[in-house]
Amino acid sequence: MTEKEPETHLDPRYSDPDATAHSWADAESLLAAAELFWISTVRPDGRPHVTPLPGVWAHGALHFCTGPEERKAKNLAHNAHVTLTTGTNIWDKGYDLVVEGEAVRVSDDTRLRELAAAWEAKYGDFWRFEVREGYFHHGPGHALVYAVAPRTVFGFGKGQPFSQTRWRF
Repeated sequence: MTEKEPETHLDPRYSDPDATAHSWADAESLLAAAELFWISTVRPDGRPHVTPLPGVWAHGALHFCTGPEERKAKNLAHNAHVTLTTGTNIWDKGYDLVVEGEAVRVSDDTRLRELAAAWEAKYGDFWRFEVREGYFHHGPGHALVYAVAPRTVFGFGKGQPFSQTRWRF
């Protein structure tokens, strides 16, 4: 996964004159703390699909899991490009982030155990996963785990000052 510093750009067209670009370190902190993300995938017929899910930021990538028969997993089998968003539903407060990248399946049990521990630490006992044979196991089912190393991230500062920062990797 990528852990290099991105190119940072404040877009003056969508930012107040006194706004400054947010640092990538601040954006990473927000990604790590966010409890809920919205993932956008593309159905095989080209229609969009959007759904909420929890996620974990680790090793320069956003990680999520899904059952192999869920719509997002089926979509990813045809098109791995995704967008994940997080933030607030308030117009003039907070900070929204939009992460664009490619979802790559994580199947290494050692890495999955590390991610399972991160899920449990962040979300509690309900999100306790066993790791076997390249999958998260929870109750009777199992889940695929994906990592999205960002290619581009957009940050939207809301309130005074409004700002739009772009990070490119």
